[in-house]
Amino acid sequence: MLDLLPDLFDVHSEALTLAQPIFKDYGGKNIFQGEIVTVNCYNDNSKVKELVATNGKNKVMVVDGQASMFRALLGDMLAEQAVENGWQAIVINGCIRDAGTIATLPIAVKALGCCPIKTEKLGQGDVNQIVTFANLSFIPGQYIYGDSNGLAISKTLLSL
Repeated sequence: MLDLLPDLFDVHSEALTLAQPIFKDYGGKNIFQGEIVTVNCYNDNSKVKELVATNGKNKVMVVDGQASMFRALLGDMLAEQAVENGWQAIVINGCIRDAGTIATLPIAVKALGCCPIKTEKLGQGDVNQIVTFANLSFIPGQYIYGDSNGLAISKTLLSL
């Protein structure tokens, strides 16, 4: 399968909400779906680091970096750990770094852009709170779907 969203919208359009098309694809995988787990942080990826170390099976991490373009909230080492722990994807309202390496990993990564500068680890941020960006509210426990066509959410798990 090369596309997910067009087929999902054909069958479940009333159950889906489409995000603004603000993201670029960086991961080695483009198609994903899973339960939403959120992180809210600004120029500090401490909580992202904590979460990639946990079981991410059937889950997608949604990170609200408040659209900061000054620090990368995900790099190759954290992305590799996310792969090892089964995360389906990471969506970042902010930047990544190590884009070349992340492109080789079997995980979907969507972000606004790249920045080569890492964050400081100050332990700041919140996990599993509602975050809002791209004209969507991402609610922990709801579901997210993505591919090269974009990003959408639903209240319940949808299938084709």
